[in-house]
Amino acid sequence: MKNNPIKPHRSIRLKGYDYTQPGAYFVTIVTRNRACLFGDVVEGEVRLSHFGEIARRNWQAMGEHFPYTESAVFVIMPNHVHGIIFIAVGARHAVPLQLSLESFGKPISGSIPTIVRSFKSVVSRDINELRQTPGASVWQRNYFEHIIRNEESLNRIRQYILDNPARWEFDRENPAAVNPEAKDAWRG
Repeated sequence: MKNNPIKPHRSIRLKGYDYTQPGAYFVTIVTRNRACLFGDVVEGEVRLSHFGEIARRNWQAMGEHFPYTESAVFVIMPNHVHGIIFIAVGARHAVPLQLSLESFGKPISGSIPTIVRSFKSVVSRDINELRQTPGASVWQRNYFEHIIRNEESLNRIRQYILDNPARWEFDRENPAAVNPEAKDAWRG
C-alpha cells in the first residue's frame, strides 16, 4: 500500500496582496463536481431552483454581514456564481494594518477570502439542512478571484457576468458544453 501524505495547502491568492483594501474583485465560485444544483438556463435566462434561490438570497445579503461591501453585479448560474465584490473605503479601520495579510487558517475580517468563505458556508448549511445532508460538500474547495484594476476591465467583466446566461451552451463550467469558450473569456 502506498503512503499518501497530506498535501500542504496551496494558496491561489496573489502573494502579499491585501485583500481588505478598497477595490473591486471579480469572483467565481463553482459547485462540487460542477453539479447543477442552482437551476437551469432556458432560452438564455437562468431559472433558479430552490437551492439557487438560497445562493441568490445569501449573495444579496452580503452587505448586511460585511458592511463595507457591495455586490450589485452577480449571476447565479446552474453550477457556479459570478460576482463583483466592491470593498469601500473605510473597511480597513476595523482591521489592524499589521494583520491585513491573510494566511491559511487565519481569516481576516472583511477580506475577500473571508467574505467568500462565509458565503460558501451559509449556502452549504442552508442547502444541507433542506436535503438533510449535514456536512456534505456543496462547493469546490477554492474559488477564482481577480483584482479589477481599472474601469475598462470593470465594464468588460460586468458585461461578461450579465451575458453569462445567454452563453451557457459555451460556458466552460457547463458539463454539457459542446464547444466551451476559452479560459478567461471575460478578459476580452
